[in-house]
Amino acid sequence: MTTQMISREMFLAGKWVKRERIIEVRDPQDNSIIHTVPAASAEDMLQCIEEAKEGAKIAANLPMHKRMEIINKAANYIEEHHEQFARTISREGSKTIREATKEVKRCIQTLRISAEETRRIHGETIPFDQVPEGENRIGYYERFPIGIIGAITPFNDPLNLVAHKVGPAIASGNAIIVKPSTVTPLSALLLAEAFSVAGLPPKILSVLTGYGNEIGDILVKHPAVRMISFTGGLQAGEEIARKAGLKKLSLELGSNSPVIVLEDADINQAVESTVSGAFWAAGQNCLGVQRVYIHESIIKDFQEKFVARTKQYRIGDKQSMLTDMGPLITEKEAIRVEKMVDEAIQKGAVILTGGKRNGAFYSPTVLTNVPKDCMISKEEIFGPVVLLYPFNELETAIQQSNAVDYGLQAGIFTNDVRKAFKAIAKMNVGGIMINDSSDFRIDAMPFGGVKKSGLGREGIKFAIDEMTELKVVCFHLAYNE
Repeated sequence: MTTQMISREMFLAGKWVKRERIIEVRDPQDNSIIHTVPAASAEDMLQCIEEAKEGAKIAANLPMHKRMEIINKAANYIEEHHEQFARTISREGSKTIREATKEVKRCIQTLRISAEETRRIHGETIPFDQVPEGENRIGYYERFPIGIIGAITPFNDPLNLVAHKVGPAIASGNAIIVKPSTVTPLSALLLAEAFSVAGLPPKILSVLTGYGNEIGDILVKHPAVRMISFTGGLQAGEEIARKAGLKKLSLELGSNSPVIVLEDADINQAVESTVSGAFWAAGQNCLGVQRVYIHESIIKDFQEKFVARTKQYRIGDKQSMLTDMGPLITEKEAIRVEKMVDEAIQKGAVILTGGKRNGAFYSPTVLTNVPKDCMISKEEIFGPVVLLYPFNELETAIQQSNAVDYGLQAGIFTNDVRKAFKAIAKMNVGGIMINDSSDFRIDAMPFGGVKKSGLGREGIKFAIDEMTELKVVCFHLAYNE
């Protein structure tokens, strides 16, 4: 099977270009080479930024209806070639073909919403005569594009998370330079192809494939780049914040998502939802369920059903429609997860199922009795491992849920609306899902976290807010009596 795309080319300011240095893109399932892409140089990035300066002017002058038309045409192209996009996601990344197909559908929605939100970029009138000095004045505020946006994207959603940056950027009249993950660049290049076919003018969009230490720092530090939109790990996000200087930052970083299951919950619903939330994309999901707090009166029943459902997961060939979970993105990542689990077991944690590694594959794993000082209980696992804890009071579960440095999303299962609202008020997270796992998300909602989970919000409307600036206009009217 081959990936249908132009070989050895990246998208630099609207042109497909080759370079002698290449990066091998490998299938994590068997480490086979799928394709190669150029390894962009520092000079490539500097050229790209210079081109984007002109691209930002072109983008800002595109009428709204034209932006909407282009974005919708790109979505149409993806829809027409959905199988190619899904196969590419599944081959270069960790997702099964079923998971990849869902990501393609979400990408199409992301772009459709971006086109629709274009028409809603507007301001409001301001009543200046609310103070004595404001009499005989009338005015408003409007939004205008920020200019050049740098986007650095991760491997775990190599198409839709790129679309979450590109769609709003184009909708709001900006130029955007994307540096995708070196292990999953093909999906981002396919997205660039969709916009090229859709008639996006040159210089507005670039997708440069290359190493972060060679081109990423230039993108982050360059004064002409007015915003960095980054999705990835905490350490990299902190480095970007230190290096970026005076520009806007949107940082979607790590998590350690908790879910609380109360005694009145629908246990079957909670089990199905949290198992899926824990092991989607082999647990490589920033919203993935990592800790589950279960009321002590139902923990035995919940635990038995959770383990039984986990054991039903079919691990294997990503391209098979029968497979539930594929490998981690690299064997190195699987070894990292293995070490975290081993440390927890050495300190007294009990393994209920899983805990086995085969190359880049790591079996769905359920742990109990995990001590608080284990790395796996405090940090983001980003792998197919979930921790189960008992509790007796909701207040205790909330305190334990909050007792980490992250706060992206959480979930709670209950039919008691008062307890749900107590959790809403007291859980320190950017989103809380009632009777859903922490990984529930639609592409139109505001998305982001608190504490070390990041800064700013994604979700198309909210990303557009981040990617535009406000301009106040005031007329002093000299009326002739």
